[in-house]
Amino acid sequence: MKIRVYQLAKELGVPSKQLVEELKKLGVDIVSYQSTVDEETADLLRELLKAEPSKAAESGKESKVESTEEETVTAEAGKSEKELAPKRPPVVTVMGHVDHGKTTLLDAIRRTRVAEREVGGITQSIGASVVNYKGQKIVFIDTPGHEAFTEMRARGAMVTDIVVLVVAADEGVMPQTIEALNHAKAAGVAIIVALNKMDRPGANPDRVMNQLAAMGLIPENWGGDTIYVPVSAIKGEGIEDLLEAIILIADLLDLRGDPDAPLKAYVIESRLDKGKGPLATVVVREGTLRVGDFVVVGTTYGKIRAMFDDKGDPISSAGPSMPAEIMGIQDVPEAGTLVQRVDSLEEAERIAKSNLDLQRDKQQKTRKEFSLEEILSSSEEEKPVLNLILKADTAGSLEAVQNALLKLEKGEVDMNIIHAGVGAISDGDVILAEASKALIVGFNVRPVGKTNKLIEEKGIKVLTYRIIYDLVDDMANLLKGLVKPKEVEVVLGHAEVRRTFKVPRVGTVAGCYVTDGKIVRNGRVRVLRNGVIVAETSIGSLKRFKDDVREVVQGFECGVGLENFHDIKEGDILEVYTIQEEVA
Repeated sequence: MKIRVYQLAKELGVPSKQLVEELKKLGVDIVSYQSTVDEETADLLRELLKAEPSKAAESGKESKVESTEEETVTAEAGKSEKELAPKRPPVVTVMGHVDHGKTTLLDAIRRTRVAEREVGGITQSIGASVVNYKGQKIVFIDTPGHEAFTEMRARGAMVTDIVVLVVAADEGVMPQTIEALNHAKAAGVAIIVALNKMDRPGANPDRVMNQLAAMGLIPENWGGDTIYVPVSAIKGEGIEDLLEAIILIADLLDLRGDPDAPLKAYVIESRLDKGKGPLATVVVREGTLRVGDFVVVGTTYGKIRAMFDDKGDPISSAGPSMPAEIMGIQDVPEAGTLVQRVDSLEEAERIAKSNLDLQRDKQQKTRKEFSLEEILSSSEEEKPVLNLILKADTAGSLEAVQNALLKLEKGEVDMNIIHAGVGAISDGDVILAEASKALIVGFNVRPVGKTNKLIEEKGIKVLTYRIIYDLVDDMANLLKGLVKPKEVEVVLGHAEVRRTFKVPRVGTVAGCYVTDGKIVRNGRVRVLRNGVIVAETSIGSLKRFKDDVREVVQGFECGVGLENFHDIKEGDILEVYTIQEEVA
């Protein structure tokens, strides 16, 4: 029978690190506290560590007591209020690819049938649940995706302590796995990998570990510090090992929360109930939330009339790490909104109205785009760090760009690629850029549709390129501290190709609908197909019905002929832009 090192350490009351050192002295090849030892070795350690304190005791019990008391006083004097606060349960977010079994895994942990109740077996909303394991509580948050996780972080809601990254052992790393991992890394939280679907015939955990190790998640038995737990959510296998790993990481993180501190809680989900009105699920970070409290929740407010736990039972209060659904607020708040306690309903109303006025002012003004100087100055390090999000049209292009950037000589600025992926610049990229103060760099790809509006709304800096040398040169200049580009691009408008026509001696003409801005004759234009640039040319002809026109604005149809490009297809997006010199 074998026992894990950290379990034996807990039994003997010594740090896992000390036990690992003792094993190495005995010639046992142990890598970490997650490793196992046989019963004979465990008994030997029990005898050795039992002898040491008795030997110390023989040398004088009195001096030992004095030393312990002195150390205790010194340690207590050096502790901060947070360190003296009681321990709190870990808050765990489950992330991963869309069909790798996140909710089914939670279902096995909670012993509920959540997955079967959800439409198509896919998570529809954010929920929180409390699991009791061997007398210790663990709070699980099941998010519909990494974007929701990062949206909350962008609003300052640092709720999660540990991320469980679920990867199907038979399929391996998928695009959403990479995105979820990068979002978790950017948040700086502890990561545990759950190798799910181990019951499948094609399960290959070594392949998955190789894939993730290449991304920085080195398994413990390979000399790294990432815990990998093989599980089968369907069969309920490996669930206890996963819970043990979570408790272990939580102990190492030494999570604490003061129930008597000023309230700090965040909304993780909200909804409108026909009978109960606006409801918000919150997770308390510090302090205690109680029925009867007057609260401000962003732009709404109220008096908490009732609270419910994760099982729907009424509760009177919720302390650190605990989730609760609150009833009594005036409106449905956004996820990530801070919950503040105030002294009266009048004060709550005043603060909420002030917050609403500030939000309206922001919406009325066009938010200034983050300058490169602001991105660089956002780093708390002594040396500025340029956070990059890279997107490219193909995996080959992405690899080439990454390799070229990694070879750049570091200058006054350090570079950190927090995410790299294939495909159009998406809403998720924008949200991650906002949360991480990052620059988005696209190679042969562009943002499309509503993503452009989100970029403008969030003020995110986006640079796009068709030539790799231009991209590398600009990044090299940024690393040298030369942050002002000579020219800037101004997007004038977009048009969607609704139909195409073959015109003799002219070629293909596109029947378009202007979705935003304006289309101008002789303007520069990119042809986007699923967010990927397929051509870059200029507008040769622009017509409204049979008349030649100089421009066509949003909401109108037009006929567009492109210079030297006739492979236009229905559904393509025409992005018209101009280049202007930047004013110093």
